[in-house]
Amino acid sequence: MGAVTVTGLEITYRRAGSGEPLILLHGGFGFDSRSWGPQLDGLDDEFDVIAWDAPGCGGSADPPESFSMDHYADSLAEFVRAIGLTRPNVLGLSFGGALALALYARHPALPRSLILAGAYAGWAGSLPPDEVQRRVQRISEEVAQPPEEWLPKYLPGMLTASAPREMAEQTLALMSDIHPRASLTMLRAMADADLRGILPVIDVPTLVLHGELDERSPLAVGKELHTKIPASQFDVLPGVGHLSNIEAADAFNLAVRTFLRSLSGPTRL
Repeated sequence: MGAVTVTGLEITYRRAGSGEPLILLHGGFGFDSRSWGPQLDGLDDEFDVIAWDAPGCGGSADPPESFSMDHYADSLAEFVRAIGLTRPNVLGLSFGGALALALYARHPALPRSLILAGAYAGWAGSLPPDEVQRRVQRISEEVAQPPEEWLPKYLPGMLTASAPREMAEQTLALMSDIHPRASLTMLRAMADADLRGILPVIDVPTLVLHGELDERSPLAVGKELHTKIPASQFDVLPGVGHLSNIEAADAFNLAVRTFLRSLSGPTRL
């Protein structure tokens, strides 16, 4: 693993391959760069794949409790520059998708393209207020408890019932490494974020990639993103849930590879 210090925080990351740079932004709920294993292993033959641990996730330092989505986006922009990239392709899943949008909102010249997987325009921008309140209240109450007592309840929302048992067990083990306090910071940032305003002005190539059976970010959320982002592409992975990069890794990687290959012009390093 590599590590850099940005905005006063040590940020750890995994990197594999060479070629066009592709930044991977993981979701919340204890996920970190390890959740991109199928992409680090499956796309490194053609791309320089970099998966960061967001502040408060994996090996990265916990951010201040006041961290907002804008702060995460600024930290990400500094991270990209710290590892020597100028215009990488940016792929975000779930929270990472909202972060990719926030990055574009604050640093529009930075991403070469966006791939939004199981994404939201922030919870405030994609979910009804009562659903946002329900999620915040539930997670705020549960996160103080031992992970084994509450995290398994969320697994059905991440993977479908047809996912292999070993995959479910590995996913739960990954989620169990959650940083409780930092997860509340991330939760508040996601709950408050409303990024609908940036969608109509996005002018970089964008792929909206969604699992057909996603329960956390329902398919209608992905359709709304696609509708609002000019000239975006929309790709639905059939029969899989929220963690489509894990549950349908081959199809996910193919969709990403096909989209990136379609982009014209070199990326500046």
